[in-house]
Amino acid sequence: MDGNDTVLTVTDQDFAEQVLQASLPVIVDFTASWCPPCRALAPVFEKLSQTYAGKLRFARMDTDENLQTPAQVGVQGMPTLVLFANGQPVGRLVGPPPARLQLGIDRLLAQIGVALVSNEARPHT
Repeated sequence: MDGNDTVLTVTDQDFAEQVLQASLPVIVDFTASWCPPCRALAPVFEKLSQTYAGKLRFARMDTDENLQTPAQVGVQGMPTLVLFANGQPVGRLVGPPPARLQLGIDRLLAQIGVALVSNEARPHT
């Protein structure tokens, strides 16, 4: 399976349906093709989408092609990753270094009570 199969591309038109109404939390990478840090982050984001399968959905939005949603969410620089849960933005990472992306995502998930990937071996009671 190609890594891109686990990262959903969303637009202004389907953002509410794909992100706000999702049953799982969704982390959205607000990105642009001209952004070097965004390009550096992309392969790590795609790999992590497989790591968190079943706990967290991964989505990407091109901010050059979609102006409305980034403005509503308050995206001011790229890359900005925003975690949505129950239809609301609940956390964000601005310009995360690729090597620290998983740590940042784990922190955001812990804030909303989602078990971390590193805790999968522990029995849930």
